[in-house]
Amino acid sequence: MSAPLSLPRLSWGSAAAERRALLVHGLGSTGALMWRYGVALADAGWRADAVDLRGHGAAPRALDYTLAAYGSDVAAARPADGGPWDLVIGHSLGGAASVLAAAGDPAWTRRLLLIDPAIALGTDDRAGIGAGLAAAFDDPTQEAVRRAHPHWHPQDIELKALASQQTSRWAVEQTTAQNPTWDVTDAAREVAVPVDVIAAGTGSIFRDTPVEAAVAANAHFSPAVVIDGAGHSPHRDRPEATIEAVLALLR
Repeated sequence: MSAPLSLPRLSWGSAAAERRALLVHGLGSTGALMWRYGVALADAGWRADAVDLRGHGAAPRALDYTLAAYGSDVAAARPADGGPWDLVIGHSLGGAASVLAAAGDPAWTRRLLLIDPAIALGTDDRAGIGAGLAAAFDDPTQEAVRRAHPHWHPQDIELKALASQQTSRWAVEQTTAQNPTWDVTDAAREVAVPVDVIAAGTGSIFRDTPVEAAVAANAHFSPAVVIDGAGHSPHRDRPEATIEAVLALLR
């Protein structure tokens, strides 16, 4: 496996905040698209840092786009003082990478919150995700995003279009090609910190799947909270309900 990359960050909240969170986005996205979580956590007194994953946004490009490489990068991302994160929020691919990091180092974070995580993907899941990403790269404009997601906040529309323009299409394609078996279930079984899951109400890649039952064997996993009416990105589809669920879990 290649050496970890240093990932660029966006931050919300005071650098002096006692509680620190890492935000890890999904495939074809960027750290900026985790802004809903960043704003909510900052308002609650946290410091939140969102990274761009390798090949995405402003992050360095590489040749290795295995899940292990993504996990190694986020495991190397630490708060300024080098201590553990108080919370890591990982969406989709970011959830898989965060699971690998947490399983490999129990001192990396005190808690995980996974947003419709891509812990294991079947053929249909991969085909659907691939088609959606291909369409985004074919027409990386705000108008195309708005047609597909007219209910999204204007900032999400703007940032999703920008993500498709800034992210390497080759990197995204290689993420699929280099992971012919997409499955970090074994790592999820080994995570030894509390794990919460927020799942999509429609088209979830976690809820009502074999992997949901598999990780339930790990007592650190709590039952998923489902955001009704939201798709794979609940923080964009139903942001108020999603943030309410996040803050309720943290209370």
